[in-house]
Amino acid sequence: MDCRNCWIGFLVVLAVGTGAWAEAVAQDPIDRIREADLRADLFALAGDHTRGREGGTLDELRASAWLAERARAAGLEPAGDDGTYFQFFPVERFRTSQGSRVVLAGRTLRMGTDVVPAATGLGHLTAPVVVLSDPTPEALGGPFDGRAVVVRYRPAPGEPGTPQAFRNWARTIERGLANRAAALVLLIPEEEEARQWSRLAFRLPRGAYGLDPHGTAEPRTASTGMPVLYVRDAALGGAMLAGASLDASLFTESFTYPSVNVVAKITGTDPDRRGQHVLFSAHQDHDGERYEVDGDAIWNGADDNATTSVALLAIGRAFAATPGRRSVLFVWHGAEERGLMGSRWYVVHPTVPKGSIVAVLNGDMIGRNDPDTAALLGAVPPHRNSRALVDMALAANQAVSGFTVDHSWDDPAHREGWYYRSDHLPYARAGIPALFFTTLLHEDYHTPFDNPDRIDTAKLTRMTRWMYATGRAVAEADAPPALDPDFKLERCRDFTGNYCGG
Repeated sequence: MDCRNCWIGFLVVLAVGTGAWAEAVAQDPIDRIREADLRADLFALAGDHTRGREGGTLDELRASAWLAERARAAGLEPAGDDGTYFQFFPVERFRTSQGSRVVLAGRTLRMGTDVVPAATGLGHLTAPVVVLSDPTPEALGGPFDGRAVVVRYRPAPGEPGTPQAFRNWARTIERGLANRAAALVLLIPEEEEARQWSRLAFRLPRGAYGLDPHGTAEPRTASTGMPVLYVRDAALGGAMLAGASLDASLFTESFTYPSVNVVAKITGTDPDRRGQHVLFSAHQDHDGERYEVDGDAIWNGADDNATTSVALLAIGRAFAATPGRRSVLFVWHGAEERGLMGSRWYVVHPTVPKGSIVAVLNGDMIGRNDPDTAALLGAVPPHRNSRALVDMALAANQAVSGFTVDHSWDDPAHREGWYYRSDHLPYARAGIPALFFTTLLHEDYHTPFDNPDRIDTAKLTRMTRWMYATGRAVAEADAPPALDPDFKLERCRDFTGNYCGG
């Protein structure tokens, strides 16, 4: 017989026993997950016309509306709030006001044009200036007695002033001062403006972001510690004279605006199990329009994470054709790039009973790198929280996709801390079995060059089928995957500097 789909029989034997073999082979709709459909959806979601889908903007809302309509066309039922596909949630933005005033060496600097604070701050400061021409560790040791330290950026000899080199230099200066000065002013020379200034200035109107899913957070206050100001050297009009001073009055403003989760489902067929849900997870947002790099200012996020967003549509079409015993829930989380905000909100405000979610299969960046290698995070301790779920996923990979699975990024000592940087994390912290499917970082990560024409759509198709096959096994199993009884994630710092999972 034709055994293109015999793999599902193997998985179902593992899950529910041999009696389901013939029915599973006959009915499994994995062939509905097609590369051509994934490619078309990918270019529709991650092209320049969606302008990078930045969280909390109209671009994210437009992309979310498109996803909801595609989910409806695929046969998925609305599972958001009030019978819709949407769950809106409030995101707070806290930023330095354009009305802030900074005067350095007698020159009034224009906020956002001549001066940019490194962090959102609040307060008043008047201090004499000391210029460090050679910021050695000994010189940075002070004492500075309430003075503002000014340092001009100079790339290391023979080293281009790349953004990463500048960031490393700025961090070294700031750490060397260790809050011993009243303020730190980092001057950007004219020859470095083209490489550095637009990258620094774009952050001012965005500011910092916050979410309060429990409604219990204390009112947000300004950052504390030594203020750090980036200043265009050209705005000062010449060398800084002796006796110069810094006079700064920094004001803040805050406001809230909506982001959104898109939520859909396929109801299960088994009356005893349709009240349980297998949750497929992605995030639809990315970084939006930012600063230009080689003439491109739209950070499309094709791999991060339009790939999994369109994968969920394909998985939805497959389940709509042949529903599983359990119900299947699809959540496209909003504002993930702002700090896992959509998933953190949904875990606290689920649209189905939280206890009914038996597994979370999250994907993030599933379309690049070596065509035969992929990663499954949450597969080994201490990140593994369900050995049964891991076994299902590995069996599905062996039967369907045949990837060599890279477990090295699951190491808690891995320098990227990748396990803590996607939407499965709040669910794992809530005690729900969870896995993270990914093909890992690449050179276009968080740049304007993460475009749909750079996605390996054949690999994306295999990753989509792997996620689907894992979810199908969970949906058909007699018992849901058990949580490892000793699972506990230690608190750690995530990529934003906050504790993992908010």
